[in-house]
Amino acid sequence: SPLPDPEATVARLLCQPLGAAPLTELVRTRRPREVAITISDITRPVPNAIILGPVLRALNRAGISDNQVVLVVGTGMHRPSARAELVQMIGQELLGRLEVISHTADAPETLVRVSEDPPVSVNRRFAEADLRLVTGLIEPHFMAGFSGGRKGIIPALADLTTVRRFHSYETLAHPRADNGLLQGNPCHHIALDLARRVGADLLINVAINQARQVCGVFCGDLEQAHERGCAQVARITRAAFSEPSDLVITCGGGAPLDRTFYQTVKGMVCALPALAQGGTLLQVSGCAEGIGSPAYTSLMARWGRDWRGFIADRQAHPEETLLDQWELQMQCKVLQRTGLERLHLASDGIPLETQAGLAVTPLAGPGDVEQRTQRFVDRHLAARPDARVAVIPDGPYTLLAPHA
Repeated sequence: SPLPDPEATVARLLCQPLGAAPLTELVRTRRPREVAITISDITRPVPNAIILGPVLRALNRAGISDNQVVLVVGTGMHRPSARAELVQMIGQELLGRLEVISHTADAPETLVRVSEDPPVSVNRRFAEADLRLVTGLIEPHFMAGFSGGRKGIIPALADLTTVRRFHSYETLAHPRADNGLLQGNPCHHIALDLARRVGADLLINVAINQARQVCGVFCGDLEQAHERGCAQVARITRAAFSEPSDLVITCGGGAPLDRTFYQTVKGMVCALPALAQGGTLLQVSGCAEGIGSPAYTSLMARWGRDWRGFIADRQAHPEETLLDQWELQMQCKVLQRTGLERLHLASDGIPLETQAGLAVTPLAGPGDVEQRTQRFVDRHLAARPDARVAVIPDGPYTLLAPHA
């Protein structure tokens, strides 16, 4: 159920955070000249206004003016945010009030070294601010267990080398680098260790429901508040099933997450627990912005028709992490179960001839994506009337678990 007044909840928890000093006390003791607040980029449906409104009001009341605040968009390796996206993310009013910058992982002049072993550089404006706040959304994450928390710093604000290390082949090949898992997950532990070195004074994360209404607010210490949030998100996103299915129909999570094929892979991987060995996975996604970054597009052009060759190449060169190779590596976990011929993509956002090079079998034929999808399902069930079918309407936002 949604919170009746989520802004009031945020305001209340800023005064009584978990394992941390209240925001006004932090301001009083630190007397910051600059406050840095991280926010997610457009790929995450974070209700930023609900978080930022109470935070800014508390800062203003404590004597911090708007020109002392910088919003840092934690892009990781995603592209910088366009102005229209910033308006969508935080609103015209806040965009006019505050300085907003996008993190650039490959711009050394914007970074500062925070660790030598391993070498880690992060966004200078965030690291050198006198008061550092991290915001974001907690949801199941196909590599790191859950999003939010430490991911608002690492990889969101990290340099290119650190992002690559976080996504290395050996890290993602670990069986615990999976959806809904924190303990023993190398992705989680790498990000947490490095985020501790950077430091954050306060975390404000939220959870949302299917209608994208706020149903949980978690404020306080970076680790304690995040752990509490992950526990609640695990409960509210859990969907149990009795046994794996022959056909699984899932999606990319809808806009904004399904704007690229790169992000769409999350839905495929999160569906794996419900998919029988040798089963068929039908992935439906918008992909309105195409494949993804230039690096990922080039990677898929090289390896998208030879996923087994890609795995062999990466296993032979584990010390080298190509830009965005991790997304294809995660897709290969699905392909190892389905084979190329049973991993189908239904999308109108990418030309069919291009889809054929993305390590999927495109859903071709007349009609739009809805018509092609329905026709595929009808034919599949006509040929296999006893097939078990699972449908996952919320795609990667669902945490699948077998019945105990």
